[in-house]
Formats: sequence, structure tokens, C-alpha cells
Amino acid sequence: MTTTTPSLPTAASPRSLFGFPALVNEVAARVVASGVVLMTALYLATGSPLVLVPLVYGFLARVAAGPKLSPLGRLAVEVIVPRLPVRGRLVPGPPKRFAQSIGATLSSGALIAQLTGHTDAAFALIAMITGAALLEAAAGFCLGCTIFGWLMRAGVIPQDTCEACNDLSKHPAFVD
Repeated sequence: MTTTTPSLPTAASPRSLFGFPALVNEVAARVVASGVVLMTALYLATGSPLVLVPLVYGFLARVAAGPKLSPLGRLAVEVIVPRLPVRGRLVPGPPKRFAQSIGATLSSGALIAQLTGHTDAAFALIAMITGAALLEAAAGFCLGCTIFGWLMRAGVIPQDTCEACNDLSKHPAFVD
């Protein structure tokens, strides 16, 4: 009997570059949220649209590829979290990706508002991101993940979108 090894995507292939992890280290998510809080606070203090550009890019990069294309995501996963004394538990990726997409939408809207002279709207959108990111960073409460759960229960998001949300122990990468 011969066995075949499934071909893995090469490091340069789009398949390996894009995509969100099925499971996310909760501590890494909180570290990223802390970085988002710092960037949004800097924007709220300065009103500089230059702060919004990396913020928007970071959210878009994390939606598209998880931490792979996000400088803040890579810093969290590769530098900060390995040096922390806490291990962190794995949580389902789809709700985290949904939360990142909310951040991408709000930050993109803020950048557009800022560039078109609607600074009050930009500040309001960034304040919303700051509040949600602060909840994640300080308390481990993911507002976007909660909304994701509500949408799943309402049938807007199909249950099979996140089977790991129902039972993490069934995921092969789950580590207790």
C-alpha cells in the first residue's frame, strides 16, 4: 500500500499567503488589540491622517492573511507572545477575522472621512475602534466575535462557517 503526502503550498504561492488561521492564540489577539489601541489613541490625540494609513493597512492585511502580512500581527505572534510567561488558549479564527473586517471597514471609513474633511466622523469611527480594541486588550472580550455569534444564532452566518465555534476539541490543532 502506498501513501501519498498531500502537496503543500509553497511559501510564495497565493494559497499559502492568503487565508486566516482556523485557530488564533487569544494572547496574540490581545497583543494586536493593544497595538490598535495605541494607534487609535495616537490618531485621536493628533488627528493626523498619517496614523490612519498603517491602521487601515493592518486591518486589511489581517483580514486577507491573518498575521502574515500585518506588521503588528507578526510582531505579536513572532516577537511579543513567545516572550510572555502566559501561553494563551486557542480560539476560533472566523469570529476574529470578522472582528478584523469590522475594524477594516471602520478604519477605511475614517480615513475617507478624514481625507474629505469630515474629521468629526473620522474621530467617531476611530473612537468606536478604540473602545472595541480596548475591550479585547484589557478584558479579552471580543465585541466583533460576539456580533459574529449573534449573527450565527440568527442564521445570517451559516453554522458550518465556524464549526470550531461549537466545539474546539474537535479541531486537530487544538491544544489543551
